Amino acid sequence: MKKKIIVTLIVTMLAFSLSGCSGTKPQPRAAAQQVTVILDWFPNTNHSGVYVAQDQGFYAQEGLDVEIVQPPEGGNPQLLAAGQGDFAFSYQEEVTIARTQDIPVVAVAAVIQHNTSGFASPRSKNIITPKDFENKMYGGWGSPAEEAVLKALMAQYGADFSKVKMVNVGSADFFASMEKGIDFAWIFAGWTGLEAKAKGMDLNFIDLAKEDKAFDYYTPVIIASESKIAQNPEMVKKFMRATSKGYDYAIKNPGQAGDILLKNVPELDKELVAASQAYLAGQYQADAWRWGEMKTEVWKNYADFMLANQLIEKPLQVEKAFSNDFLPE
Repeated sequence: MKKKIIVTLIVTMLAFSLSGCSGTKPQPRAAAQQVTVILDWFPNTNHSGVYVAQDQGFYAQEGLDVEIVQPPEGGNPQLLAAGQGDFAFSYQEEVTIARTQDIPVVAVAAVIQHNTSGFASPRSKNIITPKDFENKMYGGWGSPAEEAVLKALMAQYGADFSKVKMVNVGSADFFASMEKGIDFAWIFAGWTGLEAKAKGMDLNFIDLAKEDKAFDYYTPVIIASESKIAQNPEMVKKFMRATSKGYDYAIKNPGQAGDILLKNVPELDKELVAASQAYLAGQYQADAWRWGEMKTEVWKNYADFMLANQLIEKPLQVEKAFSNDFLPE
């Protein structure tokens, strides 16, 4: 009898235990939210933060499945406004033009805190200041902003812009252009400048950010459409939280960040990536209190320059062009 009672109790307890377990069975995790990020150029160290966030699982931790894609035909602001992506890399000039043409995109982070671009030339050309642009051949990509910036810089040095020969070299790189008779071009110090050093080419470099405060603008920036922000602000916060972690990682671990970029884009030059990553580790955040932070005066200074030089047809509503609200505290 005792054995029957004990067996009955064990069976009852086991049944109760199993029923309790079935009641607390873990629910399947919700499917990750699909997010597309459009690059602004071929993958490079400006983009390392998003590759790191993807590789290290920062996006996955936020419930996001992020796809990083090359830029298709069309400007990135226009693509986002048309719903053909969730986030994109752009730059302050492009966002300013888009906003003043009623294309509703918003910058949500500055990838690099200060403009690291400028006009470079082989040292043999003896181009030391913008005054020396006279009687030289400039190789550019045909943007009206190039002409405006060159005019403004040369005017500050009492130089005559009409003496510069402007040549549209399209997507030809700096080194190919120099071999075809171009004297100077607009480059990024953290990529082409370092590439020139690796090739043993000595350059003269006119740093735009040091020439005029109006030219110390944000390039690149990460943008989203107004509709995306309005419809899904929590997703935007999640994306920016993970992306911030990615860039913070790249700041603290430039070697590892470079390796992650190379793992995703193995065709890049390993030594150039390592040098560029080390350089940008000090540039991503620089003197800002957090990565991605943007200032009103930076947006206003360059917008004022663009308006004065007829690069935009109406003033920019600066407060609507960018937002720091989605950056983590």
